[in-house]
Amino acid sequence: MPVPVIVVGNITVGGTGKTPFVIALAQALSGRGFRPGIISRGYGGVASARGEVVCVNADSDVREVGDEAALIARAGVPMAVGRDRVAAGQALLTTHSDIDVLISDDGLQHYRLARTLEIALLDSDRQLGNRMLLPAGPLREPPRRLARVNAIVFTSANDESERTPAFCDRLNIPVFRQTLKAEAWRKVRNEAGKAALDERREVDFFAKEEGVHAIAGIGHPERFFTMLQRFGIRAAAHAFADHHHFSAEDLALPAARWILMTEKDAVKCAALADARCWYLPVTGSIAPALMRLIEETLRGGDWQATATRNSGEVP
Repeated sequence: MPVPVIVVGNITVGGTGKTPFVIALAQALSGRGFRPGIISRGYGGVASARGEVVCVNADSDVREVGDEAALIARAGVPMAVGRDRVAAGQALLTTHSDIDVLISDDGLQHYRLARTLEIALLDSDRQLGNRMLLPAGPLREPPRRLARVNAIVFTSANDESERTPAFCDRLNIPVFRQTLKAEAWRKVRNEAGKAALDERREVDFFAKEEGVHAIAGIGHPERFFTMLQRFGIRAAAHAFADHHHFSAEDLALPAARWILMTEKDAVKCAALADARCWYLPVTGSIAPALMRLIEETLRGGDWQATATRNSGEVP
């Protein structure tokens, strides 16, 4: 690419907080005078399945571009999806010529795309699991792959300090933490069938309610259910596969007075939701020291040499 590329990915399957991290990174870069764009595979969308490249906006059909892309587009950052990240990046730069840095949401294993920086995210609770490759374990690549990234970020849903795992000490890679912060509950849609962004409830509002059900079709549903427990919310949990395409039957739940979900699920349920449905936005965070590392690299002038060194080196 003619601009620096930051790949935010992981070596494990399942949720590691990449989407909120990517949004937070794009916003932090914008606040420092950069003009970021985001590229992604658009997993779960029919456009990517057809091999197409699509520029995404807030009005894009979630079925075309995928749930994560539809969610990221709400942040107002230029974005393109495509199975070929190089083609997606080229399309985005053609459409938005002012972009001066690309963020790849996932793509650590997409070696055709040269990258300036690699940031690997891990879940604080699950870490590397049993350390075995798919299908015997959760790893896409061996643990030694982490020795080549520029930074490791552990994602957690609480502010409690955690000791850095011993395997990170052996890697000699800087380690940072991201704490996901829950905002206020928002109603998925109002009685007129439109987004109800003005209807909100405090995070512990449903702790006082009965008949609460929770659905989650994300990479790590247990994180969402555990977060509800921390807020004192007693909910009947319904876990679905990551990127699950929800149907009216999934939301029927006749015993439910309230149906709670993640924001990623809400973008897919907007046309199906009724007055019982609420979602909880969460925001990611970028450690100040990590932001300094990123900014110094981007402003250092040698990002092209770094990208050349980092590209195509399949371990």
